[in-house]
Amino acid sequence: PTRDSYPMTALTLLMILSAYLLGSISSAVVICRLWGLPDPRKEGSGNPGATNVYRVGGKIPALLTLWFDVLKGMVPVWGSYFLGIEPFFLGLIAVAACLGHIFPLYFHFRGGKAVATALGAMFPVAWEMALLLIATWLLVFRISRVSSLAALVTVCLAPFYAYWIKPQYTVPVIMISLLILWRHQANILRLSSGEEKAFKRRR
Repeated sequence: PTRDSYPMTALTLLMILSAYLLGSISSAVVICRLWGLPDPRKEGSGNPGATNVYRVGGKIPALLTLWFDVLKGMVPVWGSYFLGIEPFFLGLIAVAACLGHIFPLYFHFRGGKAVATALGAMFPVAWEMALLLIATWLLVFRISRVSSLAALVTVCLAPFYAYWIKPQYTVPVIMISLLILWRHQANILRLSSGEEKAFKRRR
């Protein structure tokens, strides 16, 4: 590497670290504490994500959780994009944000499944793909009422959407998709055995 490449390398490493630390802020746990709700890691499905916060506390805490989880992925990738970091490393920054969500430094490494954070990471570089992913999730969820199934179908299609819309981001999207699929191992087993519960509307 040339001497001129060192500042960019240091900047990239700094953004990867920052993405992980930002991703480590568990929105679900923080918002539930602020609302005086039970710890989402110990109630409902046990997953600290927007869907479980909805089960535990209703619409407003769930929407806030979703919004902040999306921002955890969006902010570091957007900032890195404007700093001129290359697509492959933007993908690593997105992966770091997702890893922070899954293994949060500040919450004993017990985190969520990073679906919303991954979606937020895609908005700055491929908003068309992000909207397509949202539409896919909503369609599958509307049909099945199973959040995990909607997430799994969406992340499986994400690399194909990337190749179609923004081919330069295909490899990073594959990395994120594999990470999310790995995090959904228990859900996959429950789906295959017919034990995964459908999401019920709150009255």
